[in-house]
Amino acid sequence: MAHSEHQDVIREKANAIRCEFRLLMNGVASQSMRQKGSSYHINWGIQLPQLKELATQYEKNGQLAIMLWKDDVRESKIMATLLMPHDEMLPDMMEQWMQQISNMEMVEMSVVNLFQYADSAPFFAYKWMASGNELEQYAGFLLIGRLFMQHREPNDRGIQEFLDQAAAAILSDYLPVRKAASTAVMKFADLGEEYADIAQKAMSSMGIPLF
Repeated sequence: MAHSEHQDVIREKANAIRCEFRLLMNGVASQSMRQKGSSYHINWGIQLPQLKELATQYEKNGQLAIMLWKDDVRESKIMATLLMPHDEMLPDMMEQWMQQISNMEMVEMSVVNLFQYADSAPFFAYKWMASGNELEQYAGFLLIGRLFMQHREPNDRGIQEFLDQAAAAILSDYLPVRKAASTAVMKFADLGEEYADIAQKAMSSMGIPLF
């Protein structure tokens, strides 16, 4: 298939998905999200289970995901995280997508649906945890918590860096980061008794109750 024809097919699929959004629109949910400060140009208010069901009707495709991600539309961006092949989420793109995220919901969708499966997930987890940007910090702690849930065990240096960043975050003023960091520490402790002991000692030394 010629490149232009292939692009036309991708564009048709993207438009078909956008049409589905209009059919699934939930006006009450959309209005509620807007009142809570939802920062999208368009928000159809569609529930996540419906978006996941719609995503199963399409093969994962990087070009389609990129096309949808470019929309300033809540559902398009979520669908992009569901349709992007995990092995195509390369470091440059992961950094770019994170920079284009403007709210916590999209951080959560990106981490849970996509970022945690990328090869560069550990690198970005540590990078974002240490960021001065609160959304990036939030993403970093969510991401490392997900890696711990996959039983990805950090090395000694990683353990120290994680616990140092987590302790600082738990003592910070930004509640979402505090909660994400605290949850990540609990996921770290769930890796095993040895890890639980390490976490307990590290947090206790900072005056932070863990259990």
